[in-house]
Amino acid sequence: MKRRPAAPAPCPCGSGGALADCCARYLDHWSDGPAPSAEALMRSRYSAFVLQRPDYLQATWHASTRPATLDCDPGQRWLGLQVRAARSTGADQAEVEFIARWREAGGRAQRLHERSRFVREGGRWYYVDGDFLD
Repeated sequence: MKRRPAAPAPCPCGSGGALADCCARYLDHWSDGPAPSAEALMRSRYSAFVLQRPDYLQATWHASTRPATLDCDPGQRWLGLQVRAARSTGADQAEVEFIARWREAGGRAQRLHERSRFVREGGRWYYVDGDFLD
């Protein structure tokens, strides 16, 4: 009996694409090619939280606001991402508004509604900071 090949893993960012064709190409090849837009970087950073990749989160955080250390909580379960808006705010600046949902181990689901700011330097987008909304 022939087995069907396994379906490719969906990307956690909610793009509808396969992980390998979406955020993994940035997560696994940060030095080879950066995310082409602030929205793509934001989506890949969400996937990095899901996949517990603090190395990528640190590398894509702007040096002016980057924390000295960053740990991912293994008890945190990410439930979904909704990108509400993405817009350019200058030649090398952008904002992305999103809602990310998660659940702590044994806890209630929570959500983060944020408008994040990004800057492009040397052809790479970096997360700078954000404002929490409602």
